[in-house]
Amino acid sequence: MKYPFWCLLLACSMLGATCVSRAASAAEQSAAMTYTFGVVPQQSARELAKLWVPILSYLSNKTGYKLHFATAKDIPTYEKRLAAGEYDFAYMNPYHYTVFHASMGYLAMVAEQDRHLSGIVVVRKDSPYQKIADLRGMQIALPSQAAFAASVLPRRFLEKNGIAHMPVYVSSHDSVYLAVVKGLYPAGGGIERTLALTDPAIRDQLRVLWTTPSMMPHPITAHPRVPREVLVRLERELLAMHADDQGKQLMQAIGYNGFIKVDDTDYDPVRALNIRLLDNYKYKVR
Repeated sequence: MKYPFWCLLLACSMLGATCVSRAASAAEQSAAMTYTFGVVPQQSARELAKLWVPILSYLSNKTGYKLHFATAKDIPTYEKRLAAGEYDFAYMNPYHYTVFHASMGYLAMVAEQDRHLSGIVVVRKDSPYQKIADLRGMQIALPSQAAFAASVLPRRFLEKNGIAHMPVYVSSHDSVYLAVVKGLYPAGGGIERTLALTDPAIRDQLRVLWTTPSMMPHPITAHPRVPREVLVRLERELLAMHADDQGKQLMQAIGYNGFIKVDDTDYDPVRALNIRLLDNYKYKVR
């Protein structure tokens, strides 16, 4: 049976529309399953990408969701992006968590197991300073105003004990270590994990002068827009990483033994410190 030419044209048009519709639907579905994962810029973006992109690729394969690595040029920029809710998932310091849980609803999921977070103050190995009080009146390099263990905890101790000092913010932990090694500042704040991960040529020229009291470690958090089933699936795979050879190896690259489940109340001791550095974000209306 022969069909009029216009019927063939109509059939082709309908078939083309169906294909376009299916392609658009597939693209929308793919986009819906892509989530940004922000990492606080304690180190350079290049170094963070080397550590975290393999982890996110592993988790993407395990969950079926595409996890896209993201960071910022410095910690203040990262804070602004958290305040804008740019990240679906975010790895942030404990103080940032209390602020951006209140303002944006970020929810703690997991944190590093077997370790609490401590800040350190480092000096050059050949430095004459032997105790924290020796830094009285000195400039101290710090990553940023709200870097919890590397800046907030050391400054709180110094202030509480009447040790006058002059903070200088240099944008990242790596920048702190390099500045101290170069002799730009006599001391600087960081954390044990980032010091362990820094270039040995830098690390081997430094000495830990003092260590802060410990607190809960950085949580991995989820923005409230993330569907519950996505959060639960990712959380499950994060908690299982230590039991998988590949996952264990990837965690060791960032100095982790594994993850533990945490919730909002685990960070109440941080709230009890009554730190008020980012109140302009804390009370932002969602």
